[in-house]
Amino acid sequence: MTETVALIVAAGQGTRAGGDVPKQYRSIGGIPLLRRSMQAFVEHPDVDRVVVAVAPGDTRYRDIASQQDDRLLPPVSGGATRQETVRLGLQSLRSRHPARVLIHDAARPYASHDLIGRVLEALNTGDAVIPALPVPATLKAVGSDGIILRTVPREGIQAAETPQGFHFDPILAAHEKAAATGELFTDDAAVAEWAGMTVRVVAGESGNVKITSSDDIAAADRRANAEAAWMLGDVRVGTGFDVHAFGPGSAVMLGGVSIPHTRGVVGHSDADVALHALTDAVLGALAEGDIGAHFPPSDPQWKGVSSDRFLRFAAERVAARGGRIAHLDLVIVTEGPRLSAHRDAIRARIAAICGIRIDRVGVKATTNENLGFIGRGEGLAAYASATVRLPFGPDA
Repeated sequence: MTETVALIVAAGQGTRAGGDVPKQYRSIGGIPLLRRSMQAFVEHPDVDRVVVAVAPGDTRYRDIASQQDDRLLPPVSGGATRQETVRLGLQSLRSRHPARVLIHDAARPYASHDLIGRVLEALNTGDAVIPALPVPATLKAVGSDGIILRTVPREGIQAAETPQGFHFDPILAAHEKAAATGELFTDDAAVAEWAGMTVRVVAGESGNVKITSSDDIAAADRRANAEAAWMLGDVRVGTGFDVHAFGPGSAVMLGGVSIPHTRGVVGHSDADVALHALTDAVLGALAEGDIGAHFPPSDPQWKGVSSDRFLRFAAERVAARGGRIAHLDLVIVTEGPRLSAHRDAIRARIAAICGIRIDRVGVKATTNENLGFIGRGEGLAAYASATVRLPFGPDA
């Protein structure tokens, strides 16, 4: 095999960054950090497959993984340490037997295509390659009492970055040997050095920073938002509408949430009027047709499918054009079921599907005052609007 696979390490809890979720799922400019880290590899022409190592039982990853990209392999469960997570990730690839593997920390969301290319090019003539930068500051060895022990000469000292590139068989063998002997290392290049591999250094990038603390996340978020405000000046608004009849069943899907009810809803997919209306609103803002054009009800493959696939597709179309979803607003019109207890769950699910913050999703519910088919309890409807920001094109 001549395949190159990128292994993204994302199984940590990121406790130093604070917050309610691991840092790899924190938002930077409205996009989860992990999605930013993955995207550079998913889109790189010399990377054939991407696999992400996540914490056991992780349920957040599926909401940011693109189901439309065949380069993305199913996730693998990581371990208690980074080193164990990398080993498990490599072992999951054994059956594929790729020629080369790039190992990258999810906490580095700014690795450029040029940086990835430099590592891969150097790997053509070497055992292992890492990007690194000379350390610009004076280094001090400090004791536990806060007293400087000595000044460390910085000549020849460089700070390692990821992605780190390896030929697959030797690095897998090195990690398995380290696990068997109980050796612990702070990065994969150190594992390779210990195993006797020659590790070459190529120029890193100052912008390829590692996000560690809550201050790092806040700074990155401010920068991303400032860049977006400057670049994404083409503001679009789209609207969507959907209606479905009630039928046999005991629950209704609304906004990706199953809500108990005395009846179900009739439709070709799962008949989620909320997600259908939102999908049309986003596609309308892009002027890219409607849900029926991309997922025709005449096609049997969409029968009974979960509607989150439709909305995720629309969100990915925004990202593919370099844009962002700025806001989604939804009105559900029904005499029942009552939705007040489910409103926040619906908002959270929509936000997760689209990769945006929950405060960018509005959900309202109203009745039809017992008028018309909705008032008679024959069906329900949803109205939606989507505000999308796109880069100005050359002909703007």
